[in-house]
Amino acid sequence: MSEPIVKLSHITKQFPGVLANDDVSMDVHKGEILALLGENGAGKTTLMNILYGLISKDAGEIIINGEKAIINSPRDALKYGIGMVHQHFMLVKYLSVAENLILGDEPTIKGKLDKKKTVKLVKECSKKYGLDVHPNSLVADISVGEQQRLEILKTLYRGAKVLILDEPTAVLTPQKVRELYSVLRELKAQGHSIIIITHKLQEILDISDRVVVMRTGQVIGIENTCDVTKKMLAEMMVGRPVLLNVNKKEQEPKEVLFKVENLRAKDSREIDVVNGVNFEVKAGEIVGIAGIDGNGQSEMLRVFAGLLKPEEGKVSVCGNTLPLKFTPKMISDLGVSHISEDRHHWGLVLEYSVAENLILGLEADKKFKKGVLMDSENIAKHAKALIEEYDIRTPSEKVLAGSLSGGNQQKVVLARGVSKDPKVLIAAQPTRGLDVGAIESVYKILLDQREKNKAILLVSYELDEIFALSDRILVMYDGEIVANFKTEETTREEVGLYMGGGMKESD
Repeated sequence: MSEPIVKLSHITKQFPGVLANDDVSMDVHKGEILALLGENGAGKTTLMNILYGLISKDAGEIIINGEKAIINSPRDALKYGIGMVHQHFMLVKYLSVAENLILGDEPTIKGKLDKKKTVKLVKECSKKYGLDVHPNSLVADISVGEQQRLEILKTLYRGAKVLILDEPTAVLTPQKVRELYSVLRELKAQGHSIIIITHKLQEILDISDRVVVMRTGQVIGIENTCDVTKKMLAEMMVGRPVLLNVNKKEQEPKEVLFKVENLRAKDSREIDVVNGVNFEVKAGEIVGIAGIDGNGQSEMLRVFAGLLKPEEGKVSVCGNTLPLKFTPKMISDLGVSHISEDRHHWGLVLEYSVAENLILGLEADKKFKKGVLMDSENIAKHAKALIEEYDIRTPSEKVLAGSLSGGNQQKVVLARGVSKDPKVLIAAQPTRGLDVGAIESVYKILLDQREKNKAILLVSYELDEIFALSDRILVMYDGEIVANFKTEETTREEVGLYMGGGMKESD
């Protein structure tokens, strides 16, 4: 193999109470796809943020093309040919594709944007890299897959030869994943180097040449992908054998516990985003809702949480119909618990401690009160029990939730939701940001709730998760439920077609 284009040598990074990178060394070669795998808090994102200049290292060296590089910002990184495409796209929705591409480096004529030259640049760049985009379309009007191609194109336009992709297939249908793989292989053939941060073991086997496995801030192993299996990777990452297949017991669903009838809702722009949704979830079943992000799922979930008032429709829990404009307390009092899809926005108060976050919504519970004051001793005891049960990696229950890794923040949200012993559990993206070991634990928890005859509504952008856990699969597209399958009677390809709207008109 040729000399590495990027070499990270003995990188160390310490945060308060956490050694995020512990003497890490790895390299990236020209024209290869390198996967970076690790459990939550393993240090992989920290390492890539150091390479991209988002955070500074405490020790070690970065060598680019054989020379020591000083990278203190993303601008510095781009000077060395390093670009990063984040999981949450950094696009201005109400600018065009062309305007987003050249933002910050606009061609002008007489002090104004040269629109003709801008469109020409986009077409030339699109043709050069085989990334088809429509220059004059508004970003708000293009698909998630097109937005991702634009983000990659933006990075290449700015001269990147090394691309860091953070969870690049997180919101793509199976068909769009294949398209992305084709793009990455073409870029590799052109001599670009690609680093993929991912938790998907099959993705590593499908697309990468080598894989770097990290655990507790250290590199555990660097392997040629052709020499490893999913089982080997999972064990390297977690440090123990991991059950990769879900064992779901057969059981007959019982009475309807959660029912939605003709639900309609608008978003903040007064645009219809939930359009006459009907479904029900029975005791002892998991109903999965599949769909690409942005098709009304988030607004529907906000309605169920009592945070968005619907225009019309009914939501019933255990036979009790809620008023149209119900509150979060009303639906919670009927036995509905939520695992929020956006842990930062809806699931946590980052400035509160872990212990305080674990009792959100339970503040009035007598066991957490001492007269008119909160009982800090019982709150701490409650938190310590959940920290142990859910393997929340934290130095103490007293630390701020905002100081935890994303995966451990997600565990706090999950632990709080399930510990309320709900009759109906609405689980939105329950494994977002979790490693394979933690995902295994979450699946066991959800299946245990199913065996206890809870009604579980699972909303996930991960098709593997939907198929692994769901008894029935609903597909949501453009605010509507466009398909309803028994899981064993459909395929990922069929569900993917409905997710992309390919089957809507014929239905």
